[in-house]
Amino acid sequence: MNLLSPIAYLRGLGPQRALLLQKELQISSFGDMLFHFPFRYVDRSRIDQIRYINPNSQFVQLKGILGPLRQMGDKGGRRLSARLEDETGSIELLWFRGLDYISKSLQPGTEYLVFGKPNWFNGNVNVPHPEIEPATLSARINPLQPVYSTTEKLRRIGLDSRGIRKAQEQLHEIIRPEDLPEYLPGLLMHRCGLLPRYEALRQIHFPDTPALAEEARRRLKFEELFLLQLRILRAKTARQELSSGHLFQQVGENFLKLYENHLPFQLTGAQKRVLREIRHDTLSGKQMNRLVQGDVGSGKTVVALLSMLLAIDNGFQACLLAPTEILARQHLQGISDLLKPLGIPVAFLSGQVKGAARKEILHGLAAGTLPILIGTHAILEDPVRFHRLGLAVIDEQHRFGVEQRARLWAKSTPPPHVLVMTATPIPRTLAMTLYGDLDVSVIDELPPGRKPIRTTHATESMRLRVFDFMKEQIALGRQIYVVYPLIEESEKLDLTALQQGLEALERVFPRPQYHISMVHGKMLPANKDIEMARFVKGETQIMVATTVIEVGVNVPNASVMVIEHAERFGLAQLHQLRGRVGRGAEQSYCMLLSGEKLPEYAKKRIEVMCQTQDGFVIAEEDLRLRGPGDIDGTRQSGDLELRLAKLTEDQELLLAARKEAGELVSADPELRHPDHHPLREYLDGLGREGIWSRIS
Repeated sequence: MNLLSPIAYLRGLGPQRALLLQKELQISSFGDMLFHFPFRYVDRSRIDQIRYINPNSQFVQLKGILGPLRQMGDKGGRRLSARLEDETGSIELLWFRGLDYISKSLQPGTEYLVFGKPNWFNGNVNVPHPEIEPATLSARINPLQPVYSTTEKLRRIGLDSRGIRKAQEQLHEIIRPEDLPEYLPGLLMHRCGLLPRYEALRQIHFPDTPALAEEARRRLKFEELFLLQLRILRAKTARQELSSGHLFQQVGENFLKLYENHLPFQLTGAQKRVLREIRHDTLSGKQMNRLVQGDVGSGKTVVALLSMLLAIDNGFQACLLAPTEILARQHLQGISDLLKPLGIPVAFLSGQVKGAARKEILHGLAAGTLPILIGTHAILEDPVRFHRLGLAVIDEQHRFGVEQRARLWAKSTPPPHVLVMTATPIPRTLAMTLYGDLDVSVIDELPPGRKPIRTTHATESMRLRVFDFMKEQIALGRQIYVVYPLIEESEKLDLTALQQGLEALERVFPRPQYHISMVHGKMLPANKDIEMARFVKGETQIMVATTVIEVGVNVPNASVMVIEHAERFGLAQLHQLRGRVGRGAEQSYCMLLSGEKLPEYAKKRIEVMCQTQDGFVIAEEDLRLRGPGDIDGTRQSGDLELRLAKLTEDQELLLAARKEAGELVSADPELRHPDHHPLREYLDGLGREGIWSRIS
């Protein structure tokens, strides 16, 4: 039996149903069907009594005598009806399809076993389209019945959960153990206590016991996670072996001058630790591919700048790539200020830089006279050529696609060292999966003197008190952000809400005593920059904005963040927004405004925000509440191709799989040992990943 055989060849399906299966559930082969797993099971070992069926009953299994069959309606709406009676009462069974076949196959007066979902109508209960078999055949029914996901279109052609189960039964009748050979090494299977592959796939669809169903799921989850980690770690090993790296042999004059004489603050222990890790990487002779995670305000940019000076002191150039012009200019300002005493030129490149200015920058990069370039996606364009690029820093890397990052690699031979920064803390399990081929550094300390931000929750009825507090803070010389959510499907509505919010604030904070700025994503960049600049200079006290200010605005005097409709935001986004304040020496505040009645998940998010400022704690909670696919700014499409395993629930299994994969790659990276040949053949069959697996 060939798992690649088209699903149309499976008995009972045919071309039309196979085509719809492919469109609706992406099932096109025997193998696809085999790996379409049930999401739960129904216990068929229990017999329910008709008298005790109630509107909360999900599925029922009844045993009783079938009464006379009655056909009703005309050709446009015929149906078949019969009553089933047990010792506690009777219930109506209904059929709307296949009436002739059902009429011929059922015998009134016979005892039947009936299974189905009760339907209530006008206070009466019936069971439409039940599964029905003579009670004498009940012994052959598997006690745990699998339930499969399906769609409305498939239900219409008989491929509801029951129809898919029948297709699975047909498939399992023709599958043999030799069709599903084991490829996990025997020692690993023994250590981890895993079911054989063939047995696991049989038991997950048609388990003999609940315990075996659970063992099957565990085996197949482990398999998914192990293969994922194995591919990531083999790619990392291959990259390290193939990609020689520029050598940064000395800690030179510029690095030491800035570090010893011109930093406005002492580095934290965490910053020093990360710099040591970067120094070790750039001395290894291998290309560095390092992710630096650090909470908002933890000092990642200073670490990046010192790393860039390390490159420059060794005769190389460096660039910093940011996803937006606002953020790139923020980096330009901060880095230029720190480098002034050293006299090192810094250039800025974005799509807005044109003409003679652009030509001058391109010439300086190619000639090697321009040591540092900061900019946006414009850096990736073909005309941008470096004389000797040694280090590329990518900020908020999740906003760049794989192909874009590959173009950055091509700017130098050998490829530049890559330092990836993110202010979106990523839970360990997710980082292991999304960034498993990167070395990870964590800056887990905030600079000294930073006061914790006080976070409070206020409902609509408390709005006037919030306004009074804002006035008190403005009287003390502070500035305030008021942020509105942006919902992509309804941008027009959002801008209306933003405009209404601005008008309401202007009534409470009238001119000339108060001045308000407004920024949103639909504004022209030049107008946005003007409004931002007014706020940065202190010409306006309140900045009304959408989440466009989530990243890239650094105003130390802004001490209050008011988030409107806080229930609409995810935890990661709330944390990013809160990080816009608390950057000066004064006490800062974050006020989460919401409606009076909140859904449970929104309450939980707001509670977490009020209880902690630790971005990693928040990220773990976000992963638990929303799952990896929803975490803002961490997942790119296709990164997590997991059918069964869930990072929110299977962390222990992921760690075990990671450990086993790591030990295997360390001992036999090419999988040349005879025990590993089946695994290597299986991985080769999955298709080569090419260069993309080597890109951070």
